[in-house]
Amino acid sequence: MTSLAVQAQHEAVLTPLGAEVVGALGVEAQVAFGELTLVAPRERIVEVLTALRDRFQFQQLLDVCGADYPDRQERFEVVYHLLSLTKNARVRVKVTTDEVQPVPTVIEVYPSAGWFEREAYDMYGMVFEGHPDMRRLLTDYGFEGHPLRKDFPMTGYVEVRYDEEQKRVVYEPVKLTQEFRTFDFLSPWEGAEYPAPVLPGDEKAGVKG
Repeated sequence: MTSLAVQAQHEAVLTPLGAEVVGALGVEAQVAFGELTLVAPRERIVEVLTALRDRFQFQQLLDVCGADYPDRQERFEVVYHLLSLTKNARVRVKVTTDEVQPVPTVIEVYPSAGWFEREAYDMYGMVFEGHPDMRRLLTDYGFEGHPLRKDFPMTGYVEVRYDEEQKRVVYEPVKLTQEFRTFDFLSPWEGAEYPAPVLPGDEKAGVKG
């Protein structure tokens, strides 16, 4: 069976499921590329995930991740990925938020959300209301900023090194060791204009005899 046939088979199963979820929960639904995506209000995420677990048999929370759209009024999407073993189906649930508005934690529905929510907080700065341990998970103590935001500099704000004199790890503002260089990407054998002679022996090129 080809991948397109498998995708069509999944969509045939998920389309009526999406319609049923929309009727029961009043959320938006879309089936595309063999996947079902639900868009729910932020304040109803616990209610929606509880219904998906108890009524629609999505027993597992596989991941909570994020996406950053800086031009939007609510720049972040919090994305929940659920799996139903009995239906052999997956569903994606999205809510939107910003740097200030908290998203209710879903630990009481899916205990595995504890680490996922901490990761989303660390990487994006999304705040989860009611989380019992809202600390950073992947970055170091005292880290400033959130690395997966699209306005976060690729170099970061600080660099870490071990100082031999102080005999400890120190944090310093990032210092670039060289000026930004531009490259013309021209082949050395064509296109470049060099003063003559360039290499020893080039002066013989125009000599006859």
